[in-house]
Amino acid sequence: MRRTDGGAEEGYEHYEAIVVGCGPGGAAAASRLADHGVETLVLERGVEAGSKNVSGGLIYAEESAPYTIDDLFPGMREAVGERPITDYYIHNIAGKKVKTYDLTRLHEHDTDWCDAVLRRRMDAWLEARVHEKTSETGGGVLTGVRVNGLLRENGEIVGVTCDELDPITADLIVAADGVNSELARDAGLMDWEEPDEWFQGVKAVVEMDGERIEDRFAIGADEGVAHLFSGDLFEGVRGGGFLYTNADTLSIGTVFHLDSLVEERAEPHELLDALLTHPLLAQWLGEEYRELEYSAKLVPDSKKVAHREPYRDRLVLVGDAAGQMQAQGPIIKGMNHAVTAGALAADAFARTRRDADTESAGRAYTSMLEESGTMGKLRPRRYEYTSVVSERPLVTRVVEGVLNSPVGGVAVGNPLAKRLLGRAYNSPLLVGMLPDTETGYVTLPSVIGEKLGRTVHWENEVEPPALVDRIGELTYDTDVGNPHIRLRDESYAASGAAVTACPVSAEDFGGGCYRAETVKTNGTEETLVSLDTQPCVECGTCAIVADTEWEHPRGGKGVEFRQG
Repeated sequence: MRRTDGGAEEGYEHYEAIVVGCGPGGAAAASRLADHGVETLVLERGVEAGSKNVSGGLIYAEESAPYTIDDLFPGMREAVGERPITDYYIHNIAGKKVKTYDLTRLHEHDTDWCDAVLRRRMDAWLEARVHEKTSETGGGVLTGVRVNGLLRENGEIVGVTCDELDPITADLIVAADGVNSELARDAGLMDWEEPDEWFQGVKAVVEMDGERIEDRFAIGADEGVAHLFSGDLFEGVRGGGFLYTNADTLSIGTVFHLDSLVEERAEPHELLDALLTHPLLAQWLGEEYRELEYSAKLVPDSKKVAHREPYRDRLVLVGDAAGQMQAQGPIIKGMNHAVTAGALAADAFARTRRDADTESAGRAYTSMLEESGTMGKLRPRRYEYTSVVSERPLVTRVVEGVLNSPVGGVAVGNPLAKRLLGRAYNSPLLVGMLPDTETGYVTLPSVIGEKLGRTVHWENEVEPPALVDRIGELTYDTDVGNPHIRLRDESYAASGAAVTACPVSAEDFGGGCYRAETVKTNGTEETLVSLDTQPCVECGTCAIVADTEWEHPRGGKGVEFRQG
């Protein structure tokens, strides 16, 4: 038994620090805590770190950041980096017409390097390094353990509770348990009330050997490319698509505002298919197409939900659990901010280790996030100032009307606009002010594609797998008798949005998580929603759009991602 003076009830095991989750943020926190000689226990609910994690797949090292992942884990890039991203493009699409801009200047702004990664491989490698370092200070990593909540004593957070273990107390608790953080919710620091505060990402990992990637994308063995897609190919849903080159696979996916998905009743897998089958992608995908994995996750919109004070008592939040995902137009950064936050949280604890005030580490961490410039990137003041006007419905309607008029078409098509648009796309200042409206994601890219684009004549012969096959290819360890989601209200009005918004469900598909059926009772008809959690990919979408009780499956149970 490990105990310190002032610990919670007698008999609880105690560590100086507990880190929940061994993704990049949790790994960074644990590594720095070990550097400071802090006894640290890391609890990971997957069978291995990365088995529960999904990302688009780019990790950045920013020149201005106080920490980068290769600072903390030397050799990481050589061991688990897929490809360094050396080229970056955005494609504005209107039907078969496409206008492409080079975003390399924006991509390289404040960037030392950027690598494509796959989370299962990267996080598992990080876990091994973390276990080695934390074992030296009396801790280690335990996998297959789900932390389900916070332990309190006299109303104050003093530890964590688990499904598989007795409660554990600590002087510091780092919640790095992801976008659906049980700890952040238990502490009252996260809620699932507003769909417009979240994005949903859906991704396919596609098999393609390295030589073919280099030939089709015109890159060298030590080069990689990132492509972004926006315009009219996504049924008017606010968001876009991406394609990243890995060593011998491609990561292809879509990211959309969750409220827009619900409003348009769009089905995520079909939006992904719209990208995969567009003529532009024929040049890269060719005739052969084999998906290795289909996955999905929620993404917090940091400019709306990143916590300015991400702590409560001994608890600090890092990464997605703190809403630290920067998604501003073509700027999509998350893992690097999680790394910075995790390391700063550890440094804050080391600085305040002997302070009797249990919130001193949280306050120091908050100050470090501000002083390092991290919070300024996550919640840019320029967006907060401009969005008050730019996201008003009246302003949006006026702008949309102008763009869709002959005047808007002429304005976009003139020579001056051609030059200015290229500059605007590469301006961090302007991109950081992009409003979360249909204008920037759908209307303007469509007009640009129509007025400035060239027609793509390739024939795309890709036939994406059916949703049932995508689900069937995933690995599950179903927790029989312990469903992790329960419907509180089965009426269609309360929970029907999940039938289309859930990435493994669809209106005409009976094999997903959510299904709607019309029931006749006493001569009246009512549409009800039913739930089967077996094919769940644990993205958390239904927690926001349906009336549910939602939690993660027990440790090691549920879906297991092989790519991530």
